[in-house]
Amino acid sequence: MKVLLGMGGAEDSLDALEETVTRAAAAGDELTIGIVENPESDRTPEQLVAAANAELEAVGLDADVRQLSGDPGSSLVQVAESEAFDQIVLGGGQRSPMGKIRLGQIAEFVLLNSHVSVKLVR
Repeated sequence: MKVLLGMGGAEDSLDALEETVTRAAAAGDELTIGIVENPESDRTPEQLVAAANAELEAVGLDADVRQLSGDPGSSLVQVAESEAFDQIVLGGGQRSPMGKIRLGQIAEFVLLNSHVSVKLVR
């Protein structure tokens, strides 16, 4: 399976990184990691690239890590559709005190606009 992992720097995107890299290594998925700028995160794209490379190295997986420019959600959808990815993986947001899932702006945009399957990791 050809998988695009979108990372914006929120804590849930780091959880998605760990789970997706582990699954890709076990299943033999072709993984690409797209780093986007998230105004809601304190992490820089450079820190995310370093985290992604460290996680990939830890499991011995070779994957493409690239920084995407422009609007984060649009960039992920465009790359996924133009490069025929089978799935987009994103961090799945947080739960509110009432137990409802609160999605970030990027995840919400991708879910509403992608023609590619989207997996949320919580």
